[in-house]
Amino acid sequence: MNMKHYCDAWIEEWCQENGWTDLFIERCNSYWAFPPGAVMPEPIPTQVLRVIKAEKGLTLEERYWSFTAVIATMIAAVVTYWLKCPIPLVAAFAFNAVTVAQLEVEDAY
Repeated sequence: MNMKHYCDAWIEEWCQENGWTDLFIERCNSYWAFPPGAVMPEPIPTQVLRVIKAEKGLTLEERYWSFTAVIATMIAAVVTYWLKCPIPLVAAFAFNAVTVAQLEVEDAY
């Protein structure tokens, strides 16, 4: 599963502001468009994606998974106390580890 780290509207907004046209998404988190005056599309620069991410914050999907991880941890803590067994907390830790790894933004280029 790949988590979307950028909202398509954020990228479209940047393209319109900077004269890039015909935005298309090659795969999850890989955006291409035509720079001003260009005849071939180019990937949106990684530095630009980082700036957009810093300005806009988390996407709806990232917020959902973060919230789910927090709720799962709270439920696991209660169940661990109730059952006097650490397994639910261990399972929550494993789920959180995968979630945090998915939240990491990878540079595609």
